[in-house]
Amino acid sequence: MNPQENSELLAALMRQEELLKQLVAAINKPKLGLHSDAGSCKIYCNRHNGSLWYTLNNSEASAITQTALTGYLKELKFEKCERRGKEVYKLLITIQADRPYILESGHDTHFAKSVLAAIATLTPVIRWN
Repeated sequence: MNPQENSELLAALMRQEELLKQLVAAINKPKLGLHSDAGSCKIYCNRHNGSLWYTLNNSEASAITQTALTGYLKELKFEKCERRGKEVYKLLITIQADRPYILESGHDTHFAKSVLAAIATLTPVIRWN
């Protein structure tokens, strides 16, 4: 092989190595979310319906059996709303995963306080989309 061919071969091998690194990174990327249905999913975080997390479908509670939700924190907000004829404040946490998840909890619950305390300990990561 002449020096030109060696150089071209080395360049091709370096491109292949970079592509393999990208492939491995894509394979090792964690799966986000609980399931893959389209649209957002509102998750209620309290013990009112026999489980810690549940969704409502036609006012009927459906327990979520998965033990973890992974994704990116997109928004935290407190919202005033009416529940059971009373004005209450809810903490709404939007998590971006396989789809948006909106976690709803009373503003003064153990869940809300624990999530806010955990978030306070995080180091911010800036992602540019």
